[in-house]
Amino acid sequence: MSPLSLRRQIGQLLIAGFKGTSTPPELRSIANEFGLGGTILFARNIEEPAQVAELAFELAQLTPEMPAWVSVDQEGGRVARLKAPFTEWPPMATLGRSGDTKLAEQFAKALAAELRAVGITLDYAPVLDIHTNPKNPVIGDRALSDAARTAAELGAVIVRTLQAAGVAACGKHFPGHGDTSVDSHHDLPLVEHPIELLREREFLPFKAAIEAGVATMMTAHVFLPALDEERPATLSRTIVTGILRESLGFEGLIISDDLEMKALAKERSVEDSAVLAIEAGCDALLICAGDYDVQAAALEAIVKLAEQNRAFERRVEDAVLRNTRTKERFLMAPVSSPMNAKALGRVLGHDEHKRAADAMARFA
Repeated sequence: MSPLSLRRQIGQLLIAGFKGTSTPPELRSIANEFGLGGTILFARNIEEPAQVAELAFELAQLTPEMPAWVSVDQEGGRVARLKAPFTEWPPMATLGRSGDTKLAEQFAKALAAELRAVGITLDYAPVLDIHTNPKNPVIGDRALSDAARTAAELGAVIVRTLQAAGVAACGKHFPGHGDTSVDSHHDLPLVEHPIELLREREFLPFKAAIEAGVATMMTAHVFLPALDEERPATLSRTIVTGILRESLGFEGLIISDDLEMKALAKERSVEDSAVLAIEAGCDALLICAGDYDVQAAALEAIVKLAEQNRAFERRVEDAVLRNTRTKERFLMAPVSSPMNAKALGRVLGHDEHKRAADAMARFA
């Protein structure tokens, strides 16, 4: 790679959070200098549906050489950035209690229709963690089930249905965040299961998602000494490349959880985590708080090492190629303009979607 193309390609590795309800000039600056893989929307970016549609349309075109992801955490329950008039879904544990694959399919089809209507192309769902610890402060009813096979079956249905409707799905949080007693937003959780139990239980929903063709996977900021005695999963080549990529055979896009979460940020800078995550095998990095200096510094750190280290440059090239291949699956259809408010009103909160939500709520 020439230095210029290297910088432009490394920008593809960043999925950036930002502040405000319009595209900030600082984000445009990053896109202009480095390129940009995509953005992630939070409640702070959302006013009403037509504004989201216009914003998403603009964000997708920030880098002319390759469309950018517009992504969101829209799981249902307490993790849902898009509120009414979007359909408000019960937590995913309701689907697990129902055991109903048809209902899971109805949910995912409706969810995808509403996301596509406003231009969102990547949803960080489904949660594939198994809820085996009732004291877990962060997963809880976000998980489909406390039974691995139920989570695997329903998770695979959600993946297939979302993606058939044109929204890239993301299985999270590999290799499993279900049996933790600490929230990785605040500290580094420890999972002390032996590798045999992880393979027999925690890995099952992720294997099912891979078989279903899931486009992306998100890593967990969790420390599993049975797998790696030194580094948390997101920064572990043993876990990300050795297990997820090589042992389980996942060929899609591996995305880090937010590198600014305290599970990592208490011990190291975001720049250091960015380099280590790419070395470990992550292909895209979430940096969500909207501090543009931090985002640019992370990209500069990757550029610097890639210029100095041919092995790391090859890892960057591989990550860029996986981003390109995944985007070719989901982002190549041209979009001429965002939906207007009237057209959105015919999709969002549709009666059929509400009936599916009501059916799920009966299992609350």
